[in-house]
Amino acid sequence: MFQFLFKRAEKAGRDTAAAAPVATTPAGPSARDLQAAALQALGDDEAAAVDFILQSDFAELRLAAAASVHSGAALERVHGAVRNVDRRVAKLVQGRLDALRHLDAETARARAVVDDATQLAANPALAPNQVGEIDRRWTVIKAPQLAAEFDAVRATLGARLDVQVQLQRAMIDRLGALRKLDAGDADVDSASAQLRQMQDEQAAALASFERSSLPRSLVTEFDLEMTRIQAGMAGRAQQQAALVARSAALDAWTAAPVDTLQAATVRRSWQALPAMPATEAATVLQARFDALLATLPEPVRGAQLTPDKPAKRESVAAAKGADRSFLDALDAMEAALEQGSLGSAAELDKVLKDGKSSRNLRLTTAQADRLAHVRAELKRLSDWARWGGNVSREELIKAVEQMATQSLPMAELAKKVGSMRERWKALDSLSGAAPKTLWERFDAACSVAYAPAAAHFRQLGEERHANAAKGQALLDEAKAEIARLHGQGDTEWKQMAAEVQRLRTAWSHLGALDRKEKKRLDQEFADALNVLQAPLEQQRKDEMGQREALIDAVSALDPQDRHTLDAIRDIQQRWQTQARAVPLERRAEQMLWQRFRAACDAVFASRKESAHALDAGRREHETAKIAICEQLEAGALEATPASAAKLLRDAATSWHAAGPVPRAHEARIEQRYQAAIALVQEHVETVRRAVGAAQASALRDKLRLCVALEQAVARPGAPADTDFTAEWRALPILDSAPERALKGRFDAAAAALAGTDAESAAHARLLEANRATLLQDLLRQEIAAGIDSGAEFARERLKLQVDVLQSSLKSGQKPVAQAAQLQALLALPANADERTATRVEQLLMRQARELG
Repeated sequence: MFQFLFKRAEKAGRDTAAAAPVATTPAGPSARDLQAAALQALGDDEAAAVDFILQSDFAELRLAAAASVHSGAALERVHGAVRNVDRRVAKLVQGRLDALRHLDAETARARAVVDDATQLAANPALAPNQVGEIDRRWTVIKAPQLAAEFDAVRATLGARLDVQVQLQRAMIDRLGALRKLDAGDADVDSASAQLRQMQDEQAAALASFERSSLPRSLVTEFDLEMTRIQAGMAGRAQQQAALVARSAALDAWTAAPVDTLQAATVRRSWQALPAMPATEAATVLQARFDALLATLPEPVRGAQLTPDKPAKRESVAAAKGADRSFLDALDAMEAALEQGSLGSAAELDKVLKDGKSSRNLRLTTAQADRLAHVRAELKRLSDWARWGGNVSREELIKAVEQMATQSLPMAELAKKVGSMRERWKALDSLSGAAPKTLWERFDAACSVAYAPAAAHFRQLGEERHANAAKGQALLDEAKAEIARLHGQGDTEWKQMAAEVQRLRTAWSHLGALDRKEKKRLDQEFADALNVLQAPLEQQRKDEMGQREALIDAVSALDPQDRHTLDAIRDIQQRWQTQARAVPLERRAEQMLWQRFRAACDAVFASRKESAHALDAGRREHETAKIAICEQLEAGALEATPASAAKLLRDAATSWHAAGPVPRAHEARIEQRYQAAIALVQEHVETVRRAVGAAQASALRDKLRLCVALEQAVARPGAPADTDFTAEWRALPILDSAPERALKGRFDAAAAALAGTDAESAAHARLLEANRATLLQDLLRQEIAAGIDSGAEFARERLKLQVDVLQSSLKSGQKPVAQAAQLQALLALPANADERTATRVEQLLMRQARELG
């Protein structure tokens, strides 16, 4: 932590040491001047400035050089080097790094805003609030390098918003013009042309890229108004055609000679023409037709009737007086008077008056007297009935006045007041009209008595009217949802189901309505709800099929598969996602969920049973593996190198055949097994090392015996006070190549020692001749084994190393194995002194274990 203090102390010491001789040497540029000159020579080279900062020993020069460092990589490099050395440079570099990071962050945010704006510009459903959000995000960002790109995208968005505003304004103007066209009395042809033009404009607006900005309510209202006005235009066209046809017919009849026209034919033709509307033009045409009929002469009209019989009938009827219909009415009037039915008699009297005046009847004297008598009787009975009716009316007035003091239910009160008025009307028909004073009293009493019911029914009417308004509002909401459903691409089925349920619930709580309004609203709401619910029901059917597929997928899973749990978890996640996206009916949802849960539970139960069975098997496997570990632990102390391999091999076979154990005990039993194997291997290694050591010791003793025997052969005439053969036989016999090499060497020396002098001398010369070879091979093998040969052999060792390396590089042959080289060295009979024999023994002891 305090390393920089020691660095400064060392630098101060160096500066002091370097400054000491300055006073005694001639004046020259200092190190600071040299570095300052190097700094001025850097210029704007950033890499050189970084290297200068890392090498300079002067803080003010480092600070000056740091002014040329601006890139992120260079700043990071400088900051990492001077963070704990130069605070000012570190602060400057850290500030620039923070500025770069802030600039990168701002650029990233700006890039995100530009990308979002680009995606928004390509989105057909562009909304002004989305553009406002883009503007709000851009105002808090400073990224001049992306300003031009953002301005271009923003101009595109602004142009699209302008187009949307123009489309909406044109839509409003078009709807207003449509309504004015409906309210005006324009010609049918010009109105039809204007309608076609409006339809073309509406189709172009709906086909434009910005059609999603048009309010759905205005589009729906325009379609409804267009349909209604087109139907009205068709009716007006028919009416205008009827007027034109009748006008043409009148013109033709007016232009024709009068004597060629027949009234009946003209009247039938006029009636066969299309019906005229109740307009002023129709009235004018009808007046012209009536005037035309009036201009036709009476004889012409009579002559044009069917020949002689109708005219004769009329003349006969005029001669005889009243016709049969008149006489029948007179008979019915007499019968009504006899029965006391004044109302019927008065009606029949009115019929008689109208028939006589309309048909211009001339009654005979008897018929006139009879009619006068009947009418006099009618007047007399009417006077009596009028008096009795007034008495009855007084009673009705009293009864109605008493009803105001009674606490009757509103329906019964209204029914009674209505019955009283009906009785009053019946009295009018029986006893004639009532006096005005009585009528005013009765009407006032009925109004007072009916006032509570009127208020009650008025309140109910207002409630029904309000309920009708609510129902119409719900119907409008349903139609708006239908328009939104048809206008949008992807449907939120959850929202749609909630909206349908909300509309249905609100409609069920709507309240009382007028019968006519209720029938209309119920039918329209049912139709709208069916249209709105049809895609939802279809989607629910598809969703139920998908849920069935998920249930089948769970049922088809293999409980014993290792990936089954992941598959069930994935299917459950899909179930939840689909349930949130498309809610089903509650009953169907519960039924499918119970089946799905039962399928999952069946898989888990099967896995649980299998797990119990596997646990039992794993416990058995654990017992078998514990027995294997105990067997290894028991046989470790008695194992030999030969038996240990079989013991380990049999244990490994049994271990792999045993199978898995409980996971909780798996690590522990595996650790015990590895520990048992290590114990056996350690014991075998110990035995092998002991055997190797014994073999090495025996080989060393036999080597010494061979050397001693060869020394005896090399000194002829010396007393042989040692029985070499007995000592050789006393040593243990080894079954190895070095043993056989030493045995041959020993036998050759023993034969030379026991042979003639010539044989001994020859063997002694051989020993002396092989001395150089022995030293050379011994030195070579010491080099290979890494054993020190001694200072006296250093030059020869180095030279031999170079020769060995050069020969191996030139020939490219692999070196002879050390075991074979040692075996050849042991088999070489040579005269060796004590130093050489010791070196051979060291080499032998080094490689005795590998050779044995």
